[in-house]
Amino acid sequence: MIPTLSQSPTDPAFVQNPYPFYERARAAGPFFRWAEYDLICTTSNAAVTAAFRDRRFGREIPAALRQPIPDALAPFYAVEAHSMLELEPPRHTRMRSLVLRAFTSRRINALAPEIAALCDSLLDAAPDGPFDLLKTYAQPLPVIIIARLLGVPETMADQLLRWSNAMVAMYMAGRSPEQEQAAAAAAQAFSGFLRGYIDQRRAKPADDLITHLIAAEEEGARLSTDEMISTCILLLNAGHEATVHSLGNGVKTLLEHGGLSPPAPLSEVPLPSVVEEILRFDPPLHMFTRYAYDEVDMMGHRFAPNQQIGLLLAAANRDPALHEAPGQFQPSRFAKPHQSFGAGLHFCVGAPLARLEMQIALDRLRTRLPRLRLPEAPRYANIYHFHGLERLMVTPT
Repeated sequence: MIPTLSQSPTDPAFVQNPYPFYERARAAGPFFRWAEYDLICTTSNAAVTAAFRDRRFGREIPAALRQPIPDALAPFYAVEAHSMLELEPPRHTRMRSLVLRAFTSRRINALAPEIAALCDSLLDAAPDGPFDLLKTYAQPLPVIIIARLLGVPETMADQLLRWSNAMVAMYMAGRSPEQEQAAAAAAQAFSGFLRGYIDQRRAKPADDLITHLIAAEEEGARLSTDEMISTCILLLNAGHEATVHSLGNGVKTLLEHGGLSPPAPLSEVPLPSVVEEILRFDPPLHMFTRYAYDEVDMMGHRFAPNQQIGLLLAAANRDPALHEAPGQFQPSRFAKPHQSFGAGLHFCVGAPLARLEMQIALDRLRTRLPRLRLPEAPRYANIYHFHGLERLMVTPT
């Protein structure tokens, strides 16, 4: 019998620190029913890994569970219908392969000098006194890089950010009708802009990701315009949201554990290790879901076809079966796989870019503002299933 636990995802205490609830759930066994979601969830790293890698689980909604889409939300779900994040093979396989032909590691790594220069430019513009690191640094960095990567005007960065923020509200607990309307309007406007821009690039190619997506071909297959629109929106929304929260959560954690200058953790450990521990310790996404497409026995529980499972990524990252002292932030610990980018077929295509941006952003902070400190306790925003700060006030000296 799976135990039922109750915890509002919008409760202020949970928003600020969800980890005690995760540990209470872990003590109940590998699975529990989260009453507020009426959803079987797991805190187990083994179960999360299995669900990510078992082809009998997937993201695409089974036909038997599909509901009519309200007309008011049609623009949002029109984007979702072509998103790799929501699809399974064979369509997912074709789209991901084509996207990876354009979104190559070589192209991403070549962005390193540009990312470093942008970091310095943003820090040059930072105030001498206390400032919000999110608005000044963590938010503009990834959206400007994505704009440059796509090839859209950098002057569009603020508008892209507004569209992204409106759309990702659809994934948050307790969203309001007003947020749903704003998400649909943003999806319609964003899609319209990209459709026109893709048409321009078909007529006049350039050295940017949209042009490469247009050119990508495998065995005669190409991405449709709708698929390219959804892919560009996914790269911005998922990549931007996750990077902002990861960088904000990471700087908060580092400043709470000694700061950026010697002998603080960031100064003693290779940056890739610091980034991986940040992603493990306090990740930007806390829940992801999968549907069972068949009857599946897992760790003593039988999932029926069409049943949904909630994968608590942040809890899995602190599974004591995988990590010693998992509740402690230890950048020097031997890095083991974490769940923050997913796994299997849906492993995040933007993970290499996110890692590169975080490593460079932290390096420039360490170099430029080594005595950075927190003048006030940061607070997390009420945005579950995401997990990120409302703001991050810092003082340079």
